[in-house]
Amino acid sequence: MTLKRSSLFVLPVVVLFFSIAGGFYGPRVQVAAAASQPEELDKDLGGFSKALALVEQNFANPVTADKTIYKGAIPGMLRTLDPHSNFFDPREYQLMMEDQKGHYYGVGMQVQPQPNGKTAVKFPFPGSPAYRAGLRPGDVIVMVNDKPTENLNTTEIADLLKGPRGTQVKIAVTREGAPDYLTFTVIRDEIYRKSVQDAFWAKPGIAYLKVLTFSEATGKELEENLKRLGESNIKGMVLDLRDNPGGLLTQGIAVADHFLPKNALIVSYHGRSAPEKAYVARNGNHGREYPIVVLVNRASASAAEIVSGALQDHDRGLIMGETTFGKGLVQTVFPLSDNAGLALTIAHFYTPSGRLIQRDYSKKSFYDYYFHRDENSRNPIDVKMTEGGRTVYGGGGITPDEKYDAGKLDHLQIALYRSGFFNFTRWYFGTHSTTLPKDWMPEDQTLSELKDYVRKNGTVFTDTEFAKDHAWIRRYLAKEMYTTAFNADESDRMFAQTDPEVEHAIVALPKAAALLDSAKKIVVERMNAQRMNSQH
Repeated sequence: MTLKRSSLFVLPVVVLFFSIAGGFYGPRVQVAAAASQPEELDKDLGGFSKALALVEQNFANPVTADKTIYKGAIPGMLRTLDPHSNFFDPREYQLMMEDQKGHYYGVGMQVQPQPNGKTAVKFPFPGSPAYRAGLRPGDVIVMVNDKPTENLNTTEIADLLKGPRGTQVKIAVTREGAPDYLTFTVIRDEIYRKSVQDAFWAKPGIAYLKVLTFSEATGKELEENLKRLGESNIKGMVLDLRDNPGGLLTQGIAVADHFLPKNALIVSYHGRSAPEKAYVARNGNHGREYPIVVLVNRASASAAEIVSGALQDHDRGLIMGETTFGKGLVQTVFPLSDNAGLALTIAHFYTPSGRLIQRDYSKKSFYDYYFHRDENSRNPIDVKMTEGGRTVYGGGGITPDEKYDAGKLDHLQIALYRSGFFNFTRWYFGTHSTTLPKDWMPEDQTLSELKDYVRKNGTVFTDTEFAKDHAWIRRYLAKEMYTTAFNADESDRMFAQTDPEVEHAIVALPKAAALLDSAKKIVVERMNAQRMNSQH
C-alpha cells in the first residue's frame, strides 16, 4: 500500500442522542518517517504475513482481503491505540471528503430508515432540486429510476440518488393520504450544505448565530451572516456550538479569529513526530468587543472546543451549558490503496492557556468513553489561568462558566423524539392542509390529535405525563411540522427563537460583558506592573 501525506484533522467520535458524528480536518503537516528500523518492520510484517497466510489457507470458510485486512487487521490494530484513530473504507472515505467540502452532487434531501425497514424523506434541503420538485418529509421512497427499493437499505438508496450534475433521476414515493404512488422527476445539481444557520436578531441588538460544523465555507458563511445583519449594530451575541462535532481546523481558527484581538493565540498542537505549531488571530476583531455567550453541550467536540476554549481562555465569551466532549487528539488522514483511508493520532492540541482538554480513555471501555460516562472528569494537575486570572482545568473538555441543565428526557419524550413527532406529522398532513400561518404554534386541538395518534400506535402514557411535558411537546411538534409546512431553515429558526437556553444566554450577556471588562483591566494592570518592574 502506498501512503500519501494528507490533511491534519482532529477526528471526534461523538455519540449524539441516537447517532455517532465526527470530523475535524485541517492544514497539511509533514509527518515523520516511521520510528521502527527496517529490520524490526520486516520482522513484524513477517509475523503478520504468516498469520494471514494461515487464516487464508485453513479457515473453515473462504476469506477475502476485504474481511481479513480492511475489516479485521487494520481496524483491530487501530482500536488498540486510542478511540479516534480510525479506518475508512472507500465509501466512508468518500463521505468524509464530502463532509469536508460541504457539497456533493445529488437531489438535496436527507433520508432516514423507518422501523418497518423502508426509507423515508426526513426533509429536502431548502431550495434544492428535491425541494423544488415537491418532495416532502415523510414521503416513503419505493422506486429510484424504476429500481424498486424493497431490498435496499438507506445507504444504498442515498447512493442511487446521487449522480453527476444535470442528470435526471425519477423518484417514486408513497405519501400519506395519496391514493397511489407519486412520481417526481428531479435534475441532480450541486448540493451545498450550510455549516452556519441563518443568523437572526433574537432581540433588538442581540444576534443569534449557530455553527453546525466546520467545513470549507464556515468562515465565509459566518462573515456573510454578520454582514447581512450589520455587525456594527450588534450589542451582544449568542454563539451556539451545541451538537457541533467539529470540522476543518482552519475554519475553527477563522471563527475564533473573528472574535479575538489580532495576534491572540487561538490553539497550538505538538506531538512526537509532528512539529509544534501555534495559530494566532491574523485579522482580529477590529475592536468589535460586544459580549458573547457561547452555548455548548457534551456533543460539542474538537473544533467547537477549540473555539469555545479560546474564547474562554481570553475571557472573550462566557461559556454556558454542559461540559464539552473532551476531544484533544490530532489525527492525520493517510489515503490508502483502493480509495480507503487511515486516520492516525499524531499530536495533541492545547487551548491558549495551555490546557489539554482530551479526556482520559485509558481506564474505560470505548463505549463508556463515547457515551461520556465521566462528566466530572478533569485533570487536577492540569490547572491553568485565563487571561483575566480565572482558574480553568484540562483533561475533561471545556467546563462551562455557567451550567445549564436541560434535564433528561422521560419515556414519553423519548418515544415522541424517536419517531412519534415524525410519524404523526406525516399522518397529519395527509389529512390537513400543509399551509400554516406565520408564527403558528400547535393549538390544543392539534396536541389532542397527537395524543390520540401516539396512543393508538402503542405508546403508553398517562394524561398527567402528557400535561407535564406540554410545553416541551408543543415546541418539538412545531419544529417537525414547520419542516413540512415551511422548510428546514424556518423550523430551525423557530426552534432557536423558542429555546429556553437561548433565553438564559440572553439574560447572561451582562455577565459576559463584565467578564470581558474585568479581564481587560487585569491585563492593563499586569502590563503596567511589568513596565514598572522593568524600569527598576
